[in-house]
Amino acid sequence: MKVDDAIRLTYSALKSLVEPGKATRALPKTESPKNPEIYVFRHGQTFDNVNRVYSGWRDSELTREGKKQAKLLNRVIKHKQIDVCITSRLSRSKETAKLALSGMKVKFEVDDRIIERDYGELAGASKLKNLREDPVNAVKYRRFYDFPPPGGESMKMVKERVFEFCDELVKRVRRTGENVALSAHGNSMKMIRLYFEKLEIEEVLEQENPLGQDYAEYVVEPKRIVVAKMMLSSRAK
Repeated sequence: MKVDDAIRLTYSALKSLVEPGKATRALPKTESPKNPEIYVFRHGQTFDNVNRVYSGWRDSELTREGKKQAKLLNRVIKHKQIDVCITSRLSRSKETAKLALSGMKVKFEVDDRIIERDYGELAGASKLKNLREDPVNAVKYRRFYDFPPPGGESMKMVKERVFEFCDELVKRVRRTGENVALSAHGNSMKMIRLYFEKLEIEEVLEQENPLGQDYAEYVVEPKRIVVAKMMLSSRAK
């Protein structure tokens, strides 16, 4: 990794600890009446987000603000035709999906390949305390690609399961024509966007996707996946 990349990733890691879930840019969107579409959003704010702890596979529930964020997402996505929504087993993923897609005839499925990154021994620990006591590793855990916390997953490991899931999903929607929504988590959504948007890994690692409220959109054509242009969105500022 280049020095400039390391500095940028360190800065983004520190910023994400202070402002978790604050988007670094608007999410891409497009429209296609002829081809199936995939919609991706992150769960709303949880108590672990508020308390600045490593959540991972802990089942931290949505706060009142998190539920509000999911309802705001419903306002901007309810006009879409969505056939299936895939969530992880965690309640924050499921509840966000149900609130965001309220009033829509959607079939819900669970697939833990889009679950949050496993933080292992760090699950439930304070991010800020970890940053004070072990600043070098705290940044590496947060933003480095192949550096797992003790007993947990690296981002590379998350990528492997997410890419396997996305490969199967693309084949599925091409076969069935279904429009599918994904109620993802912060780190799994990064890898989903890496798959569909063909970004550089360093760019993805410093991204911070919004908690609820907004979504990314991709069109699956017979021979390619169309990535929408970035659109400015007040919801993602």
